[in-house]
Amino acid sequence: MDDRLERFIREKFRAAGRQYARAKREYDEGRTDADGGFDLPRDDEGRAKIVCRRYAERRAVAVDGEGRPDCFEAGHPDCVGCAEDVRTGVVETW
Repeated sequence: MDDRLERFIREKFRAAGRQYARAKREYDEGRTDADGGFDLPRDDEGRAKIVCRRYAERRAVAVDGEGRPDCFEAGHPDCVGCAEDVRTGVVETW
């Protein structure tokens, strides 16, 4: 009886692990556009609507292929952090 219980529990944990991996993969794939862009809210002109970490203000800016907004200043910690947030999909938007 103990072997059957152990096998049952092991199978359930494996199934839960596969389900978790599938959900994580689908979530990660859904965060970016199919063309490799970044899934951000856009204004009528196609600019990304983000909140600037440096000045704490709403901005509508173009974002390049590396996740850097037009206002990006190399070396500034807030700008570097903003670009990282855009790439990971956790940037604050409006």
